[in-house]
Amino acid sequence: DPQQTELTTVSKRKLRRFIVIDEVVDKLYGSKVREYFEKNDVQHKILALPTTEETKSMDLVLNILHEVQEFSLDRRTEPIIAIGGGVCLDIVGLAASLYRRRTPYIRVPTTLLSYVDASVGAKNGVNFLQCKNKLGGYTPPVASFLDRSFIQSIPRRHISNGLGEILKMALMKHKGLFDLLKNHGKYLLDTKFQSCNGLADHGDAALQTTRIAIETMLEELAPNLWEDDLDRLVDFGHLISPELEMRVLPSLMHGEAVNVDMAFMTYVAHARGLLGAEEKEQILQCMRGLELPVWHSGCSWALIQRALRERLKHSGGQPRMPLPTGLGVAEIFNDTSEETLERAYELWVRD
Repeated sequence: DPQQTELTTVSKRKLRRFIVIDEVVDKLYGSKVREYFEKNDVQHKILALPTTEETKSMDLVLNILHEVQEFSLDRRTEPIIAIGGGVCLDIVGLAASLYRRRTPYIRVPTTLLSYVDASVGAKNGVNFLQCKNKLGGYTPPVASFLDRSFIQSIPRRHISNGLGEILKMALMKHKGLFDLLKNHGKYLLDTKFQSCNGLADHGDAALQTTRIAIETMLEELAPNLWEDDLDRLVDFGHLISPELEMRVLPSLMHGEAVNVDMAFMTYVAHARGLLGAEEKEQILQCMRGLELPVWHSGCSWALIQRALRERLKHSGGQPRMPLPTGLGVAEIFNDTSEETLERAYELWVRD
């Protein structure tokens, strides 16, 4: 913003920034972040916190807000910066939305999952009473800064975890993205989504995959940022997974729980006659190639029933179940019978 740049230049007040960084990220990149602010003569406070699904609570939000109050932010011109994975971005987003009713914040995702998922959209929140993201709001960031070089330092399982959310968008909206994942999945895992020269047979699969995933996510979210319309394709993989993820913590990561949900729903689509046997197998084979779980012992029939009952409470009395009707195409269904769900579950468990 040229006007802000001019104000900063002529103002006698020193530029100030408050940064919340995940403690693991801080160990890896904290010195570079500090060096950056020092070199640019920015007065700054860096708060390193353990941001995990287990610590994702209002207590941590209040901890951040105490520090923000001490630092004394100008809520119009001094955005809070969040550097970390999706949990960190969610917590900081909620804290910023509460401070002085709304303080601007910037997202800097450092995991693949947060890069393609949490960096996009307006939602933020924390867990409450053992329910995932039960408290939260809709406050978009003023910016998301995307840098894939962060991803090279995360473990392979975390790359796979992020691929779960990318596969969601591929199955719902983009056959080309599905083909990219099917053909280049192992390469993306091996190279940790870094753009490597001299590998023409793969092209820049990392750039293509992340760009398409984000663009398709934006296509879905932008017209419905505050979820006025509850029919959302992006809810694929998110009907059963919230219940499953919280129930088995910490054995499943978010993208893994989403993939277990998607695997079951693939069987539901097959049981309804929406997917042929070959398409079903292609999807499951792609999931395995991305090193994602296609089943989990914690996902019992009782848990599925409980999760779907919970779904009805919060989606206007309709299940609004997104299901693939082919590779890269999908529809939302409200008429899947209990008998069909149970038959799909039995086939899934058997396989």
